[in-house]
Amino acid sequence: MIIQQTQIKEIVAALRARGKKIVTTNGIFDILHVGHIRYLTEAQQLGDILIVGVNSDSSTKALKGDTRPVNKERDRAEVLDALRAVDYVVIFEEKDPKNLLSMIQPDMHVKGGDYTLDQILEKDVVESGGGTIVLLKQSGGYSTTNTIKKITG
Repeated sequence: MIIQQTQIKEIVAALRARGKKIVTTNGIFDILHVGHIRYLTEAQQLGDILIVGVNSDSSTKALKGDTRPVNKERDRAEVLDALRAVDYVVIFEEKDPKNLLSMIQPDMHVKGGDYTLDQILEKDVVESGGGTIVLLKQSGGYSTTNTIKKITG
């Protein structure tokens, strides 16, 4: 389900009242590839509910430059929402998900194995809310940037 950031606290409160373990992750998810699918499936298996934060078009441009995103934020959110592993999708405007995660206070926040703990800007926010950071093994060779390079030659 695609939700607004203004709805997140109410939704999370209802989920917690039902005893659900909440897992979050975030990213741009511009051109979905098998690496994303494996990552999201593994993340979902760590808890009961997977909430995916998606960078808005403006925050994607700020992070990746004027040629990105390839797909608009609403389209990226809809593609993620169609995946079996994803329960909720929320678009956020900031360059990092700290504000969103402070509202959710996940039990676990998942990042790919291409990160180290000291590179995760949101680590303090997650841990201050009682959550933990989980680094998943990266599915080698898959990246949106590499896919774009391959297409454009």
